Amino acid sequence: MTINKALIAAAFGLALAACSNQQQAADSAADAAATAAEAQQHADATAATGDAAAADAAQAAADTAAAGADAAQTAADAAASADSAMTAEQAADAADQAESATEQAKDAAEEARKAAEGN
Repeated sequence: MTINKALIAAAFGLALAACSNQQQAADSAADAAATAAEAQQHADATAATGDAAAADAAQAAADTAAAGADAAQTAADAAASADSAMTAEQAADAADQAESATEQAKDAAEEARKAAEGN
């Protein structure tokens, strides 16, 4: 009976870990999508300044942010369909990394906007 309880507890723990990783990945994907939208807003604002070089830089950063958001969503989808806790954890980590890359791209778009507004 004790072995059965230990096995049940282990299975329950793995299931909780997988759910946690799936939620983490989904949260990262949602955050990345919002960040990519912010990057596009910065690119649009930069384009409105008339500074073509800054607008091109901001749009390139916004495009990079959008690609990061897509990568985060792909990783979240992988976490949701993962067949093991380890795979789900790896996918969640990939989603976190994509979210970080998206944030950096948004920051680049924002800096381009600030530079254009300073002209």
